[in-house]
Amino acid sequence: MTSAAQPVPTRPTSRDVARAAGVSQASVSLVLGGKWRGRVSEATAERVRGAAHELGYRPNLAARNLRLGRTRTALLVVPALTNEFFARVYTGAAAVAAEHGFGVVLYPSPDGTGPARDPFDSASASLDGVIASSMAAGALDELRGAGLPLVMLDSDPADTGVSARVNLDIADGMRQVADHLLTLGHRRFVHLASAVDSWTFAVRGRALQDALRAVAGTSVRTVPAALDVHAGRIAAEHTLAAPGPRPTAIVCDDDILAAGACKAARRLGLRVPDDLSVTGFDDLALATAVEPELTTVRLPAEQVGERGMAALLAVLDDRPAEPGSLPVHLVARGSSSAPPADAPHA
Repeated sequence: MTSAAQPVPTRPTSRDVARAAGVSQASVSLVLGGKWRGRVSEATAERVRGAAHELGYRPNLAARNLRLGRTRTALLVVPALTNEFFARVYTGAAAVAAEHGFGVVLYPSPDGTGPARDPFDSASASLDGVIASSMAAGALDELRGAGLPLVMLDSDPADTGVSARVNLDIADGMRQVADHLLTLGHRRFVHLASAVDSWTFAVRGRALQDALRAVAGTSVRTVPAALDVHAGRIAAEHTLAAPGPRPTAIVCDDDILAAGACKAARRLGLRVPDDLSVTGFDDLALATAVEPELTTVRLPAEQVGERGMAALLAVLDDRPAEPGSLPVHLVARGSSSAPPADAPHA
């Protein structure tokens, strides 16, 4: 005895969604394509989304992409995959992309700061746009030549050829660090600066110099170092052991360098923060893994990624991207305190 063939379930269509929601197919396309604002009401949009969810409707992206001439893919270029900040930027960008049926390809620039070569035979044929975070000067010249929309994150506002930009208020973050340490009574500083030639680190250096220059009796020495713990430790050790009055605070361009500075202090028999205050920037997981925990500036990395992807979508839809810089704020922890009453010479 043979069983009757089971009917093959049919995939719900946009017409089915329109019928269930009591609206036109055009309204369904607007809502599910994210272009409904100003064209249909919030109540209608909610009704369409509810009907699509109940029916299990999924748009045919392949057919839609052919109509639009798009791949629905964005490239996110970052200096390195080893830094937690960029992983969080990707998380934010991918979340917004998924809401709009886009994918995000993550691509690290070679060696962290070198030129980012086109990872495809033709980026313009493979991608809808490029988002680039905290890249060194000149790193994107080849990708700019692809003629794709380019959204820059944490980058120089004076840079031309950019479709949209999402920046953090980096200068204010460094001013908060300077104000915190000056209020505690520090006057002798070392700036442990990233050796990477990028806008974000240049801004940190200028903001620190300006903030300290405004207070009489302060001194600051800038010491560059590669962005890793070992390089930060070596640079800090040499500085702390140099002749003359020892600095009472080391201001670091990021938390990785700050971890190196803390190791240098311990090797020289100095206590953080009793003998030396150390501050970082970024508020990575590392900031609470060291002891004492690190005073640092928290950057909303996931929000940067979200805003970056939203800006690219706006450019693709001929809409203006959301303006304004994202605020940052200082997180004061155990690595900073008042300087010793009589800081000795090295």
